[in-house]
Amino acid sequence: MVNKLILWAADNKKLEKIVSGSRLTTNTVQRFVAGAQLTDAINAAVNLNKQGISGILDLLGEGVTDLAGAATATGHYQHAITQIADRGIDASVSLKLSQLGLLVDRDACLANLVQVLEYAADLGVGVEVDMEQSEIVDATLQVFTQVTDAHPDTRMAMQACLHRTPADLDSMAGAKPRVRLVKGAYAEPAEKALQSRSAVLEQYRMLTNWLFSHGVDPAFGTHDDDCIDYAKQAAAAAGRNKGDFEFQMLYGIRRDLQRSLVQDGYRVRVYIPFGSAWYPYLMRRMAERPANLLFFLRSLVGK
Repeated sequence: MVNKLILWAADNKKLEKIVSGSRLTTNTVQRFVAGAQLTDAINAAVNLNKQGISGILDLLGEGVTDLAGAATATGHYQHAITQIADRGIDASVSLKLSQLGLLVDRDACLANLVQVLEYAADLGVGVEVDMEQSEIVDATLQVFTQVTDAHPDTRMAMQACLHRTPADLDSMAGAKPRVRLVKGAYAEPAEKALQSRSAVLEQYRMLTNWLFSHGVDPAFGTHDDDCIDYAKQAAAAAGRNKGDFEFQMLYGIRRDLQRSLVQDGYRVRVYIPFGSAWYPYLMRRMAERPANLLFFLRSLVGK
C-alpha cells in the first residue's frame, strides 16, 4: 500500500512542485542524485572507479514532446560519451527511448538511437537502454531489436514484475541478448504485473536462470540480498565465473554492499543519475526501498 502511494506521488505534478521547491530536500537529493550537471556525474564515476566500481551515466528526464527535445537529449548523450572517452572513465550511458522521441516519432527515435550507438561504438563506450512503463514496452522492444544486429553489445533492461517478460525474452533467445534484469519501478495494474514481492522474486529467479542459459553478459539490477544470492548460485550452477556477469546498483544505495561485492571479486556497476528532473526518479527509489523513504522523510523535517 505504501509503495503504491509513493508511485502515485511520483506522477503527481502538484506534489512534485512543492517537494522540488523545498530546500529541506537538498541533502536527500545529493545522496541519490550525483548533481544537476554532467560534470557532477563524471566526478561521481571517477570516485566509484577508484573503488573498483564501474558507472552508468543517466540523464534524468522522460517523454520529450517534440523532435527538438529529442535532438537535444541525443546531443546530451553524445556529450556524455565524449567526456567518458576523453577522461578514460570506466562507464557506460543509459538512456530512455522516450527521451529520444519514441512517443513523438518512432522512426526519428530509431535514427537518434542509431546516432548515439554509432558514436559510442567509435569511442568505445557502452550503451544501455532503460525499460519504461508497460504502455511502451512493445515500441521499446521493436526499436531495440532493430539495432541489435549492428550493435549486439547494447544492453536492454527487462522488468521481472511484468507478466509478459518471460515471453518477451523467449522471443529474443536466438539473438542471445544482453539484458539488465530489474524488478520494475512503475505502478502497474494486476493484469499487467505481478503485485506481491514473493511473486516478483520467484519470477526474478526464473529469469535469472534464463539469462544464464540464453543471454550474454547478464546484469542483475538489484539491492535485494535474495536476488543477489540467487544470481551467485545460478552462475555457479551454470559454470559461469564471477567475471561473466555483473551486479548493477543505484547511486547512494547500499554502498557497503557495493564495496563488499567488489572485494569478493564480482563486477559491480552503479547507475549514476544526474540532471534537474530528479523528482520522479527519487520517488521510485523510495517505493523500492522503505529505508530510503525514512531517510527522505527525515530530511523534510530537518532531522
